[in-house]
Amino acid sequence: MAKALIIVDVQNDFCEGGSLAVDGGAELASEISEHINETADYDFIVATQDWHIDPGSHFSDTPDFINSWPVHCVAGSKGAALHRNLDTEDIDAYFRKGRYDAAYSGFDGLLAPEDEVMPGEREAHEAANPDDGEAPVSLDDWLRENDVEDVVVVGIATDFCVRATALDAVNAGYNTTVLRDYVAGVDEDASEAALDELEDAGVEVK
Repeated sequence: MAKALIIVDVQNDFCEGGSLAVDGGAELASEISEHINETADYDFIVATQDWHIDPGSHFSDTPDFINSWPVHCVAGSKGAALHRNLDTEDIDAYFRKGRYDAAYSGFDGLLAPEDEVMPGEREAHEAANPDDGEAPVSLDDWLRENDVEDVVVVGIATDFCVRATALDAVNAGYNTTVLRDYVAGVDEDASEAALDELEDAGVEVK
């Protein structure tokens, strides 16, 4: 039985200075790195990235910050790159989501090609060719292929992509934990409500 850490969307646009910054995002990136360095408990570490090309109404010039948002994490842009404070050396795989939709959950993500994103790189890359002839590998596919049964979810944002990823994980049958000290949310009250919702769904929040 293997255990995986899922790092959700710790990207430049979601940290200070980004187009959709969450307070404490940069510090969280550092704290997740420290957690990884201090914890030898994970068999695998994966990271998700918003990777938008044309997500339709998800982008808006007049966003409501619930269903529509300012332009962020455009595929291949600096804003879509993982934040420099996040140590990527031990990341085994990257999953990109939201090319043509909102895609809040990491389980909507598809595996990025190894020759496009190598562990340790911190720069943005061009979008993968969707017509390269290879069958796409989802996060769920990858976890099952690697016999993962336990997942731990950290990252940004508690009330949106962390919530959606953890809900999909527990609904898919994984033993799912969210570490409340290693997540950051858009709204404090909504983040607490999201954590309560996750606990009610069977996610361990600790």
